[in-house]
Amino acid sequence: MAKEAGKDLTFLEHLDIFRKHLMRSAFAIVFFAVIAFIFKEFIFDNIIFAPREPWFPTNRFFCYLGKLLDMNSMCINQTKFTLMNVELGGQFSTHLMVSIISGVIISFPFILWQFWLFIKPALKENEIRYSRGVIYFASVLFFMGVLFGYYLIIPLTIEFFGSYYISGEVINQINISSFISSVTTVSLWSGIVFELPIVVYFLSKIGLITPSFLKKYRKHAIVVLFIIAAVITPPDVFSQLLVVGPLILLYEFSIIISKRVMKNKALKN
Repeated sequence: MAKEAGKDLTFLEHLDIFRKHLMRSAFAIVFFAVIAFIFKEFIFDNIIFAPREPWFPTNRFFCYLGKLLDMNSMCINQTKFTLMNVELGGQFSTHLMVSIISGVIISFPFILWQFWLFIKPALKENEIRYSRGVIYFASVLFFMGVLFGYYLIIPLTIEFFGSYYISGEVINQINISSFISSVTTVSLWSGIVFELPIVVYFLSKIGLITPSFLKKYRKHAIVVLFIIAAVITPPDVFSQLLVVGPLILLYEFSIIISKRVMKNKALKN
């Protein structure tokens, strides 16, 4: 059990401390969600809807590469599809959902810090020392993942599903809630996926994961990553490699972290 002021805490006392950290995290989410709610024009026009525009940096980059390589299929999101709302309160509920997710993303470092403050008293002095800077690195990895999903995965996903058709008789008119749900969830989950090295670090510390385990299932992981990349990207090898490359590097980086943790544990023993 963790200690506070030199005494052991009961389960209820732990629960009360956790509740306080949870409330602070919730307050931070609500605070930034309100700000996002107020600036809806900027959030939607310049962030949410931007990846479907021809001027979006990723779309322009792929078109430029397509011209250099004489591959017109690489030029993505040049034809805008129609977004529509079919529910009475659809636009308001969408506005509310985007604001809350924006609040979670912006306040993520603060949420991590609150979680760290909760578990820190239960750690030993050397564990705290080895975990120094974990909030900073976890936050950096999270925002890198969000940017990776937003600037790479989302435009490719929009191009694939927005231009996919089963017949010329069917016109794509995308429900706004479906479009925004894809943009927000991909961005959020990309940020969470990029936390893999941090997760591996702590799982290696407690002995649930080893470098040999990660190496053993490396091929399986790479196959899964290629399948995901093949689904969300246009049908060309370059786009698939562009998506799966950073994810494979992240997996390899996790193996290195696990090795380092195991080495430190061996030295202490």
